[in-house]
Amino acid sequence: MTQLDYVLVGGGLQNALIAEALCQLRPTATLAVIEQGPALGGNHTWCFHAADVPAKAMPFVEPFVIERWRRQSVRFPELERTLDEPYAALDSASVQRVLGERAARGALTLYLGERAAFVGVKHVELASGARLEAKVVIDARGPELAERKHVLGYQKFLGLELEVEPGSGPSSPVLMDACVEQNDGFRFVYLLPFGRARLLVEDTYFSDTPALDVAALRTGIERYVASRGIVSRNVLREETGVLPLPRRAPLAEVGERGRFRGGYAGGWFHPTTGYSFPLAVRYALTVAESEPLELGARLERLAQRELSNQRFAAWLNRLLFCGVAPANRYSVLERFYRLPVETIRRFYAHQTTALDRTRILCGRPPRGFSLTRLIGERA
Repeated sequence: MTQLDYVLVGGGLQNALIAEALCQLRPTATLAVIEQGPALGGNHTWCFHAADVPAKAMPFVEPFVIERWRRQSVRFPELERTLDEPYAALDSASVQRVLGERAARGALTLYLGERAAFVGVKHVELASGARLEAKVVIDARGPELAERKHVLGYQKFLGLELEVEPGSGPSSPVLMDACVEQNDGFRFVYLLPFGRARLLVEDTYFSDTPALDVAALRTGIERYVASRGIVSRNVLREETGVLPLPRRAPLAEVGERGRFRGGYAGGWFHPTTGYSFPLAVRYALTVAESEPLELGARLERLAQRELSNQRFAAWLNRLLFCGVAPANRYSVLERFYRLPVETIRRFYAHQTTALDRTRILCGRPPRGFSLTRLIGERA
């Protein structure tokens, strides 16, 4: 039996941020990270806007960052807009590198290739038979464990990281290129350049179903990059994701009392976008700033502060998935990107104000909006 201060179950974004925050803010704490895969982070890329991370959290976020950009853009049939908003990325390799170095220096213990057979309030039993006891156990094993009973739709994607002819791709991120055929719901392509010769291209859908035809999407990405004059030389990496999007605020129904659930499965994400970074940072900061005995109360207060934004975002899901026909869903986002940049910034950061919400909801309805459909379908 091993006695620790913290045991973090799952080696994804949430627990990576918690682990680094603890190493920096509570350097004498003993902690372990359990990951059933061979390395931390799985096979993912995560991004964040500058406003998503408070200044006091940047020290434990910065070590993971692999690329930064000064601006971003969007494209819709009737709108093209560039936003001078900083944007940054991290990936699975950077998570493994940073925490691997921490482990090598003895700041934490990594259990890689180890499955958690049982996760309790104060202990974890591994499939190998080992038992880890801790003052705090946090379970953040990812969206596959998220509750599906209130799902309205899905955000799903196939991403290909390509080696491209230098300079043939964009120089800054394109968050949404919706000037593509609209099928299977709202479809857009996300472009993330890493230098001049690497480009992540994600074919993304806000869809009614979780089905992902990977072979067809690969072909679609090949056609897309060719149509944009991007010369692909090689596929370096492939990633997929299917995130359930809820009709209710997920933090209103956070698991059993006494158990700490972090990340997507714990409800700590933006209901409309599936975007987890801002809440993952706030959760990690709360863990690192709290004494173990006060953590439950601190996380409950954090959840209460986030509920208003989650309820608003979940209502927007009803607008997107119920109030507008699938072929016209892009018009909801096209209208959103006409709003002031401050409103867009706060929306992604999960910090909308009453004025922001008024701006998002008022004005000319999006193309294809049906009040009858919104009220009657999936009520």
